[in-house]
Amino acid sequence: MFASLLAIITVWLVRRIVLVLAFRHVDDAAARYRIRKTSMYAAVPMGILLVGRIWFEGLQSIATFFGLLSAGLAIALKDLIVNLAGWAFILSRRPFNVGDRIQIGDSAGDVIDIRIFQFTLMEIGNWVHAEQSTGRILHVPNGKVLSEVLANYSRGFQYIWNEVPVLITLESDWRRAKDILLDIAQRQSEKTSEEAKKRVEEASRKFLISYNKLTPTVYTSVVDSGVLLTIRYLCFPRSRRNSTEEIWENILTAFADHDDIEFAYPTQRLYYNATEGKPGVRSDPDMGFPMPPTRG
Repeated sequence: MFASLLAIITVWLVRRIVLVLAFRHVDDAAARYRIRKTSMYAAVPMGILLVGRIWFEGLQSIATFFGLLSAGLAIALKDLIVNLAGWAFILSRRPFNVGDRIQIGDSAGDVIDIRIFQFTLMEIGNWVHAEQSTGRILHVPNGKVLSEVLANYSRGFQYIWNEVPVLITLESDWRRAKDILLDIAQRQSEKTSEEAKKRVEEASRKFLISYNKLTPTVYTSVVDSGVLLTIRYLCFPRSRRNSTEEIWENILTAFADHDDIEFAYPTQRLYYNATEGKPGVRSDPDMGFPMPPTRG
């Protein structure tokens, strides 16, 4: 026991000395974080190796020791083994790094720490709109990366497609409204589209990513309440809410100057077909049937 305690203290002291010497010459917070994590990953196996050698020195075969140890761990510590395997997968394949925004299963957030058995997220979304931070910290077992679908916002393309639906009345001049929305979206994404082209070229070297059009567009559809014009544009994941706010402020300002464009919203109205319908389908107010079309 004394030898084991001495070995642990020695490893701990060596790690502390390394950290003190490194931090004297490194001021960057990200670099310090990597040094601290790397030193811990090196110290833990070293300590286990030293203590294991002290306690199991009498065994004739190291294979016997590892066989017995693995059998016991497989039964009693199944979840810990899975999390350890997930940690090894994270270090080797790098599906995400500290600082990346990811979604795994039902949990989404910014990665703020990676440990042997779990990684930590600063949660986004949930009850907060536009995927902004909730302020909660989520501790996710590393084994989740082996069994859950993982989405990384920050790798590869590094952009997301955002959509802003704008609903106007059927009586509005939808063509003019569409031109206004397209102009607003283009001004919003003027710099983003050029940068996105470079990102697509870089990502295509590693992934099969191909976009024929990266510039903003406006789609037209008809719903129960009116004409739906949907703006689709590229933005950074962390600027989704700010860009949406800026677009809506520009829309409100632009539509206020046009009397022939109105927003649609749930309302009730009386419609008298005899006078409001198209000439060919108007009903006879006396008979209640459609009137035949008039011919000149």
